[in-house]
Amino acid sequence: MLKRIFRPAFVLAFLHDVIASTVAWCGAYLLRFNFEIPDAFAEGMFEALVWVIPLQALVFWMFGLYRGMWRFASLPDLKQITLAVAVAAAAVALMLFITQRGALVPRSVFVLDPALLVLMMCGSRLAYRYYRERRRQGAFIGSQKPVLLLGAGEAAEKLIAELGSSPDWKVVGLLDDDARKHGRNLLGVRVLGPIAELRQHADRAGAQHAVIVMPSVSHAVRKRAAEICAAAHIPALTVPSIDDIVSGKVSVSALRAIELDDLLGRDPVQLDAAALHGFLDGKSVLVTGAGGSIGSELCRQIARYSPARLVLFDASEFALYSIEQEFRDRFPRLEVAAVIGDAKDARRVGEVFARHRPQIVFHAAAYKHVPLMEEDNAFQAVINNVASTLTVVRAAQQAGATKFVLVSTDKAVNPANVMGASKRLAEMVCQALEGNGTQSVVVRFGNVLGSTGSVVPRFRSQIAAGGPVTVTHPDMERYFMSIPEAAQLVLQAAMMGQGGEIYVLDMGEPVKIVELARQMIRLSGFSEGDIRIEYSGLRPGEKLYEEPLADAEKTLPTPHPKLRVAQARPPQAGFLEALLAWLQVPGDVSPDAVRAQLRRWVPEYAPPSRPG
Repeated sequence: MLKRIFRPAFVLAFLHDVIASTVAWCGAYLLRFNFEIPDAFAEGMFEALVWVIPLQALVFWMFGLYRGMWRFASLPDLKQITLAVAVAAAAVALMLFITQRGALVPRSVFVLDPALLVLMMCGSRLAYRYYRERRRQGAFIGSQKPVLLLGAGEAAEKLIAELGSSPDWKVVGLLDDDARKHGRNLLGVRVLGPIAELRQHADRAGAQHAVIVMPSVSHAVRKRAAEICAAAHIPALTVPSIDDIVSGKVSVSALRAIELDDLLGRDPVQLDAAALHGFLDGKSVLVTGAGGSIGSELCRQIARYSPARLVLFDASEFALYSIEQEFRDRFPRLEVAAVIGDAKDARRVGEVFARHRPQIVFHAAAYKHVPLMEEDNAFQAVINNVASTLTVVRAAQQAGATKFVLVSTDKAVNPANVMGASKRLAEMVCQALEGNGTQSVVVRFGNVLGSTGSVVPRFRSQIAAGGPVTVTHPDMERYFMSIPEAAQLVLQAAMMGQGGEIYVLDMGEPVKIVELARQMIRLSGFSEGDIRIEYSGLRPGEKLYEEPLADAEKTLPTPHPKLRVAQARPPQAGFLEALLAWLQVPGDVSPDAVRAQLRRWVPEYAPPSRPG
């Protein structure tokens, strides 16, 4: 405490306010008497100072005016000073009347003194901050890069304020499509015109970068801004999402490069947060495949809704260790159990369920790479994707879990490959086992950007190596969504499901893979002249287009606009017993034999004809 009191900055600030207190009191008298104070009042003025200075100093101390730093003086500091001065003025008036000295003080002095004191104390702090910022900015002259901001809303205002002391960036103008803002100023920065005029304003202002500062607008608007930047050959940055800014995870000045999600992503998912809290709060939740791209994001989303315990189940030691350490750091109050095991191992799965008694189970563990599962690993795909589902569903029912959720895929719709057929078979297992006190829900969606099995990491590595980027076919299309969006919709479907439903996520419009490759090349700062695209031909099990629903299925709307329910064909009587017999005694497990068996169980499975 004493060390803090005798710091030079503290002493100087305290002495400044004592002097300000004295000057303000005397200044109030001077103003009251037009700078000609009668002798009687002058004597009273000096006698009152004996009470004014100690009282005001004591109040300022009690209000903590010397804990802050003048270089960061802001509106909250000014409010605190104003309140402290008001309290001090009241204390002075009360003390002077108690000591019978108030009669010698003109009433106007009690009004003028606090007004002058607020002006002096606030003004000096703001002047010091202005001096420090100008001095800091002066040191950066020549090193700051001029930048244009696309968007002139609240986020732009915050960014201008935060970049005011940045050594890297200098905001030289704003662009916004709202014509009412054109020609106006925002914190001293002019709104120059619409976003479409980026190129000409960048040339005039000498700006070689642009920042898209529209975190709360629709994806289509942000995508258009990014495309304008690309067409103008101006590197674009963007600010974090509005959710991250509001939650305090990052500040608006945490600029980042435009990423693929910004171009191919969709508008944010609207979740029923209250219902999800009721669904997950205080529950024991288990996630298989918790170390994978989808499983790990599911765990992050689940953790937001305060489960009593989160059980991370994965066969990979490294993946499990990574996600466990992340949760120890990010969610230190959440009880986390990291459990290694194979979801096909009934004994291990039974042990885990008996110990942790999960009430809600998400089964995300799966083999999902289409070409890899098509030939040498065909039966392993079936065993892993089907037998694990059978094992985990039964364990959930025996442990009394209220809900089981299977994370499925759009490749289960009219499947053309072993992986898709195996996932459709897993869906049928859930349908056959529905009931027994556990509601089974299936959620289908397409490719997720950046997942371990998607083309995005492959394209990134090819671009980093200088190319070429290999695309299987110029007409190949896929549905894409971000990993967080997929995980959020899985949670929403799980909460809504009553058992037996197959939910289909709205995947939006399909994206041509070659266009995806072109956008990634542009985002990396190259052109197709620098990184060429080559076509390698369809791989085993691949088809040009994915279907969100099978032909024989109908869908029903749900209260959520991005979720529909598929009315799938139910499995035939005796299906489960026959399937189990095959899994236990498979006989011939050659790829062709496995495909033949899959056609028996999944009539809609239609593998492409193979050259003989």
